[in-house]
Amino acid sequence: MHTDDTETADTEREPAVSSDSGSLLPPLLTERISPARSTAVAARAGIALGAGITILFVTGILSHLIQHPPDWFWWPAHPVWLYRVTQGTHVTVGVMMIPLLLVKLWAVYPRFFRKPSLRRALPEALERASVAVLIGAVLFQIVTGLFNTAQFYPWKFFFTTTHHAMAYVAFGAVLVHLAVKLPVVRQALSRPATANSAEPVADAEAPDAPRAGVSRRTVLTAAGVGSLAVGLAVIGQSVPLLHRVSLLAPRSGEGPQGVPINRTAAAAAVTDTARSPQYTLTVKVDGRERAFSRADLAALPQYDSVLPIACVEGWSATGHWSGVRLRDLLAAVGEYRGGDVRFVSLETTGIYGSSVLPRTHVLDASTLVALRLGGQDLTLDHGYPCRLIAPNRPGVLQTKWLRSIEELS
Repeated sequence: MHTDDTETADTEREPAVSSDSGSLLPPLLTERISPARSTAVAARAGIALGAGITILFVTGILSHLIQHPPDWFWWPAHPVWLYRVTQGTHVTVGVMMIPLLLVKLWAVYPRFFRKPSLRRALPEALERASVAVLIGAVLFQIVTGLFNTAQFYPWKFFFTTTHHAMAYVAFGAVLVHLAVKLPVVRQALSRPATANSAEPVADAEAPDAPRAGVSRRTVLTAAGVGSLAVGLAVIGQSVPLLHRVSLLAPRSGEGPQGVPINRTAAAAAVTDTARSPQYTLTVKVDGRERAFSRADLAALPQYDSVLPIACVEGWSATGHWSGVRLRDLLAAVGEYRGGDVRFVSLETTGIYGSSVLPRTHVLDASTLVALRLGGQDLTLDHGYPCRLIAPNRPGVLQTKWLRSIEELS
């Protein structure tokens, strides 16, 4: 295996560091330390991690604002694929951070075992505490995020709010760490990664330890290739053309009527009510109210919309939907005054049993109360007897098994 000659010469003849040399490094680590455990590698992996975490923070906050919009927030109905891109990017970049994080931790691992200096006890304690917060927060975000993509929740806290709160902790810890380490990072980046003068982290912690192993360039290349590989292995759940190569994607694009589902009718406990012959959809507009059976909805003018379902887990799939334009349905009851519209599901047990659609989406011609998907009646799991489908919205807000629609004042 190739190594840098300037970094690894005569490593076989150098003595190992004894256990009483002032280092807390494990004996196996002090016997032979790779030159890749260096500031050069740590800085470059850290910059890539910082960029990725920034992307995750921005796209994550955006997703939260869409689902829980404050009064000042506005989200467009077009382009219809925008949320598909932002959330797909969020999940894909999150997975790509895993190899970079492992390389970063591996490069700085010897620092964790340095004996604290009495002269700099307080600054070192603060620095180590900030690093512990940074590592803990980033690991928490990545691990819980991965579990969420697989819809596996082995914890009691609510993922969405906790993940959102920890995003601020992780991003804040990155900013603090960057501020503290900026001079070191600038110095490391000013020299080639293979330069021996970049002051290896391992040398700083155990200066007498011999160095051997893979080169810095090899480690950085492996980190980059690994990130691209795992990204490719999951991005297909957001990019249909790459479905076949995304071996690790939890959602492959398969599902009833060609669109995956997250929550079944059985899980939502709506099987009987959705199939009931007495089913009606209640619509309230401008103080007026009208009940529509499914036959009534099917008798209204029908329109088609080609819109993606894009979920917070990162997967998305395009569907060919048919049904009644929302604005036409509202007009059939009363005069729409331009307010937000609330959709309520037959589901009463879930946290997403209702959603609120802003005016921009209400008036859009592609927003439907959908009755069919792919030319066939909706399956029960896709929201039969009818569901909301609107452009550029998270899947959790595309309310299924509609019970009522009401304009809010």
